[in-house]
Amino acid sequence: MDSTILTTVIMLGVLAATLAIVLFVVAQKFKVVEDSRIDDAEGILPGANCGGCGYTGCRAFAEALVKADDMSSLFCPVGGNASMVKVAEVLGKQVETKESMVAVVRCAGSCGNRQRVNEFDGAVSCAVMAATYSGETDCSYGCLGKGDCVVSCIFDAIKINAQTQLPEIDEDKCTACGSCVKACPKLVIELRKKGVKSRRIFVSCVNKDKGAIARKACKTACIGCAICRKNCEFDAITIENFLAYIDPNKCRLCRKCVDVCPQSGIIELNFPPRKPKIEPNTETESSGTVNM
Repeated sequence: MDSTILTTVIMLGVLAATLAIVLFVVAQKFKVVEDSRIDDAEGILPGANCGGCGYTGCRAFAEALVKADDMSSLFCPVGGNASMVKVAEVLGKQVETKESMVAVVRCAGSCGNRQRVNEFDGAVSCAVMAATYSGETDCSYGCLGKGDCVVSCIFDAIKINAQTQLPEIDEDKCTACGSCVKACPKLVIELRKKGVKSRRIFVSCVNKDKGAIARKACKTACIGCAICRKNCEFDAITIENFLAYIDPNKCRLCRKCVDVCPQSGIIELNFPPRKPKIEPNTETESSGTVNM
């Protein structure tokens, strides 16, 4: 009996040792040696893991940076140019600085501009509402106001205004990660160049209905009248599907389009107050006397 137990123990020991050797050989044969520079690059990145770079997290992005021969198509919106320059120095590569971006809400359909015609009695979610029906107003394109963008933003850069029921972007907190853009089922949020002194001009509407229908649905809807395009000296405005769009790469921030828009649907952000126009005093001029 004792010899049987001893034999069993010895056999199990030999089997365990054999398996350990096999596992060791297999591990050595298929082991992956990771470039230590990945750790260095990851240490420079902000660690937000927001996905704004297009990768699942900062670790995956760091690996992509190390493997890339050309870093021009890779960018971390959270860390910005400062982080990218540091990573490039560590990796011994070249990198081009990029203009800062920020999210903008292309919808001015507040409660005052869009009359509510029904009430959604379901899950408080833009995605659910968009999949169910067109919305609570006659505009089937505008913001639904249920806050999916707010939930998606890990930087607390978006809030829903209680009065207008529209999202508002905090420029100081926005990192242009693009999460809100992806979360919006109506595609009313767009990443645009932050602009000189954070000044931006854009059409705050995405309604593609004809003018009369769009205007009935929202007081500030773009009606595709093309007056803005005719007054733009820089060919920065296009009209497609009855909707105007301002190209941020061509726009020179002259604000002429803002002045001529009959719908007041073009937004100007962070500009200084306009100087009041001085009207000629016709009464004084007409009452003047001439001494002979």
